[in-house]
Amino acid sequence: MRTLRTKLLRDLWMLKGQIAAIAVVIAAGVMVLILSVTSRDVLLLSQARFYEESRFAEVFAELKRAPEGLATRLGEISGVDQVETRVKSAIRLEVPGDAEPVRGLLLSIPDGRQPGLNQLFLRSGALPDPARTDQVLISEPFAEAHALEIGASVRAIINGRLQTLTVSGVALSPEFIYQVGPADLLPDAARYGVFWMNRSALARALDLDGAFNSVLLSLQAGAAEEDVIDALDWALARYGGIGAAGRDDQVSHRFLTEEIAQLRVMAIVLPAIFLAVAAFLLNLLMARLIQTQQTEIAILKAFGYTHREIALHYALFTGVIVVLGALLGILLGGWAAEGMAALYTEYYRFPRTDFRLQHQVIALGVLVAAVAAALGTARAVWRTLRLTPAAAMRPPAPETFHASWLERSWLGRRLGQPNRIILRNLVRHRLKALLSVIGIALSGSLLLLGSYQFNAIDHLLDIQYRLVMRMDVQLVFTDPTPEHALGSVQALPGVLYAEGFRQVPVRLIHGHRSERTSLLGLEAEPRLRGLLDAAQRPVRLPPEGLMLTRFLAEDLGLALGDELALEIMEGHRRTLRVTLAGLIDEPIGVSAYMERRALNHLLGEGPALSGVWLRTDPSARAQLFARLWEAPRIASIGLIADAERQFREYIDGTLLVTMGILLVMAGSITLAVVYNNARMAWAERERELATLRVLGFGRAEVAWILIGEIVVLTLFAIPLGWLVGTGFAYLLTQALAMEFVRIPFVVTPQAYAVAAAGVLLATVLAVLAMARRFGRLDLIRALKRIE
Repeated sequence: MRTLRTKLLRDLWMLKGQIAAIAVVIAAGVMVLILSVTSRDVLLLSQARFYEESRFAEVFAELKRAPEGLATRLGEISGVDQVETRVKSAIRLEVPGDAEPVRGLLLSIPDGRQPGLNQLFLRSGALPDPARTDQVLISEPFAEAHALEIGASVRAIINGRLQTLTVSGVALSPEFIYQVGPADLLPDAARYGVFWMNRSALARALDLDGAFNSVLLSLQAGAAEEDVIDALDWALARYGGIGAAGRDDQVSHRFLTEEIAQLRVMAIVLPAIFLAVAAFLLNLLMARLIQTQQTEIAILKAFGYTHREIALHYALFTGVIVVLGALLGILLGGWAAEGMAALYTEYYRFPRTDFRLQHQVIALGVLVAAVAAALGTARAVWRTLRLTPAAAMRPPAPETFHASWLERSWLGRRLGQPNRIILRNLVRHRLKALLSVIGIALSGSLLLLGSYQFNAIDHLLDIQYRLVMRMDVQLVFTDPTPEHALGSVQALPGVLYAEGFRQVPVRLIHGHRSERTSLLGLEAEPRLRGLLDAAQRPVRLPPEGLMLTRFLAEDLGLALGDELALEIMEGHRRTLRVTLAGLIDEPIGVSAYMERRALNHLLGEGPALSGVWLRTDPSARAQLFARLWEAPRIASIGLIADAERQFREYIDGTLLVTMGILLVMAGSITLAVVYNNARMAWAERERELATLRVLGFGRAEVAWILIGEIVVLTLFAIPLGWLVGTGFAYLLTQALAMEFVRIPFVVTPQAYAVAAAGVLLATVLAVLAMARRFGRLDLIRALKRIE
């Protein structure tokens, strides 16, 4: 056994290049698994702990106004455990040093104490003093964005009245882990903040003494949420209730759940792709590596070593590679996951983030790598062990040769002798050549998969902010406003064009499926809010009927012409039957659309607006914002450029960081595969190349025989890699499609170019390495080897 140990150490040293290449393949698969699973685990564990510690509510309802005495009746609903009433209001803010408009939400808490549900985590300071009417807690993201400290002041318009607020503390809430403004998709802490004020002070400011306009419920164990929501809706209907919702429809929770679901998909799809490719490549490379040592195995058997001892020797050899690859993958995966966790804390605010590498994830990664390595070596070792020593050391019988049709063709006759040798070797060893092409193609497909995401995200943002969201500023009114207000807005300084819209919350019902969303009433041919078909052409709204985003229609199981129930959840609540008249293809959000005046008629109201979109002159925005600040009926002012900036930062900081890491690993795999393929080709043909040198072939001619074969295999592999990579990209796009964002399936020429360039670069590096080795070729030693 000492001899085998010596051989093991010698083999490990002599084959260090191949070992490093195979270890990189294993490391990539393990790293992807650890990165995806651990990132999801960070959010899931942090969410569960914060929800439990803060007693996060399970049912939420908004209404116009109800007497506080109604809370007792709500607590008697079957299944309700605890009731928490409160008052809330959208506000506009003026922050020192910030000239642009800022929106906010002001919520009440019991005077001087924590609420029973949705309790706050105090990061600093204290709860508002019950004896003061101006003190507020502010959300941590908003405080950080504006560098607000304890004692700082901000001005706010509350219920049409200007009031100065003093910061008493900084807090986090389970209700705003993902702090996003109304109708926004991404947090913008600089433009939107959450505030908490004592109940009595806020109730007086809103003229809601002895009343509430928001209620939270927790449920008893085993309670049916849908039954509670139905009973709550019935109880609040006469008080202007706009529809209760469970936790799944709460904005912050829904965004967080979507992100966790997306990470779950990534934790399955991406590791499956990488590890499947890694397993195939490892099998291919290890099988060829062991095949080159067939003679050494025969000699060992001739000296009396048993099958078990030889198999154990190769198991140890493989085990060393697995351990090296797994350790590298664990280190890279842990580093990448920790960095990803830090990025997520910028968007998802928890009191603390629990980052940990789970032992079972590490064990799974090592197990998958070990199984792949075992599959790669078992067949080759078993086939070799079955040979007798004499048969194993005997040179293989000469292959039957006949000229192929390609060699007999006009092109084949024009090929020089070295090129014909390349052609003959590829034709004689078709299976080996095919497997080499597949191996290189799979590595190239991972390069295409990584680069595809970058181009697809750019395409998504171009559609959303060049074709769909064409406005500069969005104004939202406190209440539905007569259409003539549009003229007043059009007359404001800096306004080039104004377009009104009407928006109402609705529930769409088709069969047993339902979805809460917003119904947006637009002009028949809107200029500032693009509606696109699948070919990204503008769509005209029909005079009757409803249009839905394609994703939403498919989720509800709807086809063109189908009828569905439309439940209006504002004002006089009622359910109507409407027809699906068309589909809209847009990558972000799920919405319903209708011609604005048709929507006004459906609601039983005159021409009314919920808000206005503006195209403005950038040089006059300061004057415009100053005038808008004086308008009490404007609840919020949104800047589209800020929304785009936030979205790009979010994508760059999360998804593209992940794909960037995967792209680097894909490049490493490509280099490893191409280099190892070249090393195996050298090991298999070293004696043949030395023979050709002795027969009089020039150094350049003999080098070209090896290099040319590598180049031919690479050129065949590139288009196959494009095809496989496109399939992987489509699979990933379908798997990552979610309600709020759907990445378009667009594989650009740049993605194909990156994949091809990566494979060609790896080939050039491998050729350079082989050129150095060829320069050191010892003809005498090579010719003494037994074939």
